[in-house]
Amino acid sequence: MPAANKVVRSADSGMTNPEPGLRRQVMSYSHGIMLVRHKIEPGWVGVAHSHPHEQLIYVVSGAIQLTVGDRTHTLSAGDSFLVAGGIQHQARADRATEVLDVFAPYRADYASG
Repeated sequence: MPAANKVVRSADSGMTNPEPGLRRQVMSYSHGIMLVRHKIEPGWVGVAHSHPHEQLIYVVSGAIQLTVGDRTHTLSAGDSFLVAGGIQHQARADRATEVLDVFAPYRADYASG
């Protein structure tokens, strides 16, 4: 578990490629909360999924289409959305986009690599 009171620098070179069109950098986290940076390529479509964590999405640049349940929302730069834990959701992007996700509690699967 990363230590508190530590600066984590944003570094594209430190990003992983968990799936085609999506790059991820795990930023700061503790057992209760995690900040994750995503860079998304145009045309990316994420897999519909759910997880027990609450997920706060903040669009830094670009835009995503977020489907939660049976409703689709367009989020542009500066917009945010809170997805409750256990709710199926899916995102897609038609242009280059950067998103910050906050998960509570932290995602052990992301922390491990």
